[in-house]
Amino acid sequence: MTTRTVFGACPHDCPDTCAMQVTVENERVIKVQGRADHPNTHGALCTKVSRYPERTYHADRLLHPLKRVSKKTEAPAFVQVSWAEAIADIAARLKAIRDPQAIQPYSYAGTMGLIQGEAMAGRLWNALGAARLDRTICASAGGAGLAATYGHKLGMHTRHFAGARLIVIWGSNSIASNLHFWTYANQAKRDGAKLICIDPRKTETADKCHQHIAVLPGTDGALALGLMHELIAHDWLDRDYIAGHVDGWDELRDKALAWPPERVAATCGITVDEVRGLARDYATTTPAAIRMNYGLQRVRGGGNAVRLIALLPCLTGAWRHESGGVLLSASGWNAPFKKADLERPDLLAGRQPRMVNMSTIGDALLAPASPEFGPRIEALVVYNSNPVAVAPESPKVVAGFQREDLFTVVLEHFMTDTADLADYVLPATTQLEHLDVHTSYGHTDVLMNQPAVAPLGEAKTNTQIFRELAAAMGLTDPAFSDSDEQLAAQAFTADIDMGLLRTQGWLPLPIPEAPFAEGGFRTPNGRAQAAGADYVPNYESAQASPELAARFPLAMISPPARNFLNSSFVNVKSLRDIEGEPLIEMHADDAAARSLADGVLVAAFNDRGRYVARLKVSKRARPGVVNGLGVWWRKLGVEGSNVNEVTHQRLTDMGNAPTFYDCLVQVEAA
Repeated sequence: MTTRTVFGACPHDCPDTCAMQVTVENERVIKVQGRADHPNTHGALCTKVSRYPERTYHADRLLHPLKRVSKKTEAPAFVQVSWAEAIADIAARLKAIRDPQAIQPYSYAGTMGLIQGEAMAGRLWNALGAARLDRTICASAGGAGLAATYGHKLGMHTRHFAGARLIVIWGSNSIASNLHFWTYANQAKRDGAKLICIDPRKTETADKCHQHIAVLPGTDGALALGLMHELIAHDWLDRDYIAGHVDGWDELRDKALAWPPERVAATCGITVDEVRGLARDYATTTPAAIRMNYGLQRVRGGGNAVRLIALLPCLTGAWRHESGGVLLSASGWNAPFKKADLERPDLLAGRQPRMVNMSTIGDALLAPASPEFGPRIEALVVYNSNPVAVAPESPKVVAGFQREDLFTVVLEHFMTDTADLADYVLPATTQLEHLDVHTSYGHTDVLMNQPAVAPLGEAKTNTQIFRELAAAMGLTDPAFSDSDEQLAAQAFTADIDMGLLRTQGWLPLPIPEAPFAEGGFRTPNGRAQAAGADYVPNYESAQASPELAARFPLAMISPPARNFLNSSFVNVKSLRDIEGEPLIEMHADDAAARSLADGVLVAAFNDRGRYVARLKVSKRARPGVVNGLGVWWRKLGVEGSNVNEVTHQRLTDMGNAPTFYDCLVQVEAA
């Protein structure tokens, strides 16, 4: 028996980007653990990733190329084919498309790796002149809001939350989706810090905080302005910091003074005392830290909400302390990453293909050719994503994927909802089977993932699949000959010691401990920008659309199920057994008003669609809001659908992002 240990990195869409230690016995992975010597992982993995061997060796793992033999409106039927046949046929079909802008890539964060993500794929699309993809589906509203305020996506060190005396967890179920931040928050709590959770849902994190403020979805910006009102009214301001490091203060002050606690309470669905108490706690506790997450920006006004919250530590001077400030994303610190060297936009040779927003893929797939849109999408290549399950307004997404004239190729590990509608399904490697390098949006380290075992079956890396497609299409640029090792060497500037990274598995980036203690934001003049920030109401709410709310009176949000990560891990039986079944959480008052009992099947519906799931009458739902926990695969739903049956494709105020949590429904017995 031979046993060895391999260093890796978690590839999933999570701010923690954990360093992993993989134990291999007789060339089979038997255990995946968090590395104890990595400060941000400190030996712990979430339940999901600790079961990675179960996912890699899953009985349903795709191990051979498959070709469709059924119509897309029929039950999916595929036959196994050789790689040579699949690559040759796919290449021929793509080459036959006259306008390369009719070829649409679709990918996101099924892996966050820089190599298996967009490195070789980006080179292929650029060389072809294929349509570009605006990758907006998760974080672009908040990212745009943060960049408009600070000049980039920047924030506190996660570890410094341990020294805060007040931590406001805003729009984040950290216990489920940011476990290693929660470790630091819990340390601060043990040392006497007060923890406050702001979230429409009473999450597992809210259970562990001293206070939970259950705002209505999409009203976070109004609450931030209300806090500013109280800062001004009680002179809880750091006037020197504002004068030295904030532009647009006079405009922002006038907006905030229009939001007294009474107006904020009515808008947010909370009490006046909650507004005043939160403002007092935030202004009079030092150091005070805010951990935002992306839940709060999945509404029409999401970008502005992030802007307003990001300005709060500038008004109180919380940034003067290393344990004060705010964190939404730390990805702006990743300056050593050379994206252009990996993806090679120079291969476009001056062409400017159209950009298609991934959040409106349903409309895009159904759109005819037009002068405004360009050619109709004729081919779709999906990798690192499951759009049929995760994209909004899924009835349109499904209808688009079912077009018989649409040629669809999917790179996958399993037969997902999207793979079921493909013409070809190509088996891809998992993180345990390939090389990759990673940055993080939750901490400031870079990591390397070494392959622990050889690819199972006939699975191939994303990079190899795109290399073979490029060769079959006659593309001869040397860029398509680079190995994964060469790509890794091209990923970072000389500031990163690649030899040490290979040996150690992770390296810290040199970031100041209190980055904005003396201002120095990444804006052109080094000052935080307050001009233009304002509260933007939801598209769908009782206040913004009363006629719609009369028909569909309940706001629906779709926070992630604790044991899944977006649509990943849904097919891992041990995790699905913990999660149970698709649920809609509803407050007892709302259930009683509809004569609905706990445990019955109910339908949440609106003009876009109908979603059936089991009702859970729960204190986790506040009155007027129902929680459709996601994202389940559609095929595992009661009627072959999931919560995106009722979401819409309208976009946020900034960042062109989806508005998943800006959704009105009615609920009735199914």
